[in-house]
Formats: sequence, C-alpha cells, structure tokens
Amino acid sequence: MLDIQTKTFNQLNTTELYDLLQLRSEVFVVEQDCVYQDIDGKDNKALHILGYNDDKLVSYTRIFKAGDYFEEASIGRVVVKVNQRQYGFGYDIMKASIEAINRHYKTSEIRISAQTYLIKFYNNLGFKAVGEEYLEDGIPHIAMTKK
Repeated sequence: MLDIQTKTFNQLNTTELYDLLQLRSEVFVVEQDCVYQDIDGKDNKALHILGYNDDKLVSYTRIFKAGDYFEEASIGRVVVKVNQRQYGFGYDIMKASIEAINRHYKTSEIRISAQTYLIKFYNNLGFKAVGEEYLEDGIPHIAMTKK
C-alpha cells in the first residue's frame, strides 16, 4: 500500500521536487525515449499527488482544477517507477488523484490525455475515450473523461 501525500507546489520541499522531476524524466524522457519539455510552467498551478513505498517516491500525478489545464478538472503526468509497476501502484495513485479532485475541487468530472496503450487501464478506473487519437510529443494519445 502506498503512502500518499498531496501538496501544493509551494509545500514541496527541494528533495520532493527533485524526486518527482527525476521520476518524470526517468519514465517520460528516458524510458519512453521522448524528448519534450516536461517542466512546462504548470507545476505551480497543480496539486501534486506523491506515492511513497518504503519512503521512496514510486508514483506520482499532478491534478488541476477545472479551467487550469482543460475545461474539466484533470490528472496528468501519471507515472509509476518501472520496477514498482507490478504492485498495482498505478491504480492506487489514480484512485488517490480522483479522490483528491473530488475533495479539493468538489467535482467528479475529470479529463485526461491518455497514452493510447493505457486505454484499458483508464477504462478500469471509469474513464471513457472521447474523440479521435492524436499525437502528443510524438506519442499516440486519446482524450478520456470520467463523470
């Protein structure tokens, strides 16, 4: 079971910020071989959902209120450390993120931009694909919503 922490950008200490940026880079840039601008100027608007296992950051998302990223509230930068994926931490961090949106933003309407190979994963969390597949940073994505 993950130890989940929710923090604003200003509540993150330098170690937490370093660890989350390192995890995002490890997966999105190195593992997925995708050169893109991860530090996009939006972290300061987000709530950061950090998942720890044995005091090490192993999963992470950032969430936004409606209007800050999409028209609906949203979850992005969903990431689980490669050697921790077999434990279901992806589901744990997403469920915590959905709950955080309900609690902090008082809504259950959520939009995500999902990598298409993860459609089934997000379907299992109640998300439905909307629209057509598109490329984001050279990777196939699809918009998905949850009510």
